[in-house]
Amino acid sequence: MEIMDKISFYTGLFSAKTVNKGLHLLKSSGTSLPGMVALKISKNFLSFLSKYCEKNIITITGTNGKTTTAGLVAHILKQSNDKVLHNEKGANMLTGIASSLAVNYKPFSKFDYAVLESDEAYLTKLYDYINADYLLLTNLFRDQLDRYGELDTTAKKIQNAIEKNKNLKVFVNADDPMLFELGKENHRIFYGFDNITYKTQTVSSQAPAEAVSCTCKSDLTYQNRYYAHIGNYYCPNCGRKRPKPDYTGYAVIYDDYSEIYLKYKPDKNTDEIKELYFKTNLVGLYNAYNALAAISMALELNIKPEIIQEGLSTYKSVFGRAEKFSIGKKNVLVQLIKNPTGASEVLRTVNQNTSKALLIIINDNYADGRDVSWLWDTDFELLKDYPQNIIISGIRAYDMAVRMKYAGFDESKITIKNDIKEALKFSLNQINDNEQLLIMPTYTALLEMQKILKNKKN
Repeated sequence: MEIMDKISFYTGLFSAKTVNKGLHLLKSSGTSLPGMVALKISKNFLSFLSKYCEKNIITITGTNGKTTTAGLVAHILKQSNDKVLHNEKGANMLTGIASSLAVNYKPFSKFDYAVLESDEAYLTKLYDYINADYLLLTNLFRDQLDRYGELDTTAKKIQNAIEKNKNLKVFVNADDPMLFELGKENHRIFYGFDNITYKTQTVSSQAPAEAVSCTCKSDLTYQNRYYAHIGNYYCPNCGRKRPKPDYTGYAVIYDDYSEIYLKYKPDKNTDEIKELYFKTNLVGLYNAYNALAAISMALELNIKPEIIQEGLSTYKSVFGRAEKFSIGKKNVLVQLIKNPTGASEVLRTVNQNTSKALLIIINDNYADGRDVSWLWDTDFELLKDYPQNIIISGIRAYDMAVRMKYAGFDESKITIKNDIKEALKFSLNQINDNEQLLIMPTYTALLEMQKILKNKKN
């Protein structure tokens, strides 16, 4: 690496660190500004990841679950005493990833792993700077159509990224047919569930399943459909079917945790099958998938099962992804919602006996997606018989209120508070000590809410 590039890198690095310290002094929550400064000074700033990483660079992308999956992978690796560089705050475009490198990297040192969550549309740009060792794919669902277009468009962007690195190993969710064609020329590793058992008090979906066609244009048939288009699928016309997972799970879903029974071959050259048991305190089937993905990646990296379980047990949710905390003596659970499938799965986890009030905050800023028609594709009918009060806030509060009306929810139990701070205060007043408020915000609503809560958390 040329000396001028190195000087440029360290100039960008120290400048970004200075900016980050300034943001802390100003109590600003901006996560991408240091990265913007670093990239402005050193255009190849991200290329230095490969120079200082001694083991593997792991990238993670997909519509839902990438922040939690990346967080789990990074946390498990840290439990094995590895040094890990990770964009833990969920800023997953180039500037956000550069910020994580700038803020967390210790000058002139090495680290073992980089675990990088990447926005689907920015993955190909990221691969202009790094040669990742692994790409983990979570799923593909309809998400912010005004920004990304239809699923085929997103899949092509990911495939274009994969084609930049023929040595990339691709971890694929075998249960998602939208991922079937991705990385076929690369070494692929599959994970998936053979069966799911629910032992929860939540209600089942009342919305029609999302339809996905085979590449031959015929409708797929399912032995087991778990949610949306995720499941054990096959095409009766051309014979295409769900790939056999290398890491096969069986999940038991409870209200507050999930159990995962996993089978895999420790040695690919023998027929020996090993069976393992794991428990995650993250709620819902979608988080069981996130956990399975992280467990599979960790096993592939030869992390011991007991260390993986320690990582699962001690992992703390971040940035509104099933985040739990207290305000005074009142409990709060925050679940980010941003597209029909993800929101519907969050709604399926709503325990009517636990959550004593529900606050839904809908914004339509650029980062949320301007098109809020996804509210009508979300299974809000799940809340039709919800016995508690629902408070609605955000820029598109009235759109959300209309959606709840058409979902059959009792209008007399809906309260609209456009101002998020006022809505949060009102919602907390609806519950008693030791009771739980469930908050479901869109992305920018979550950012605004976090600023409000910063001085309230215990």
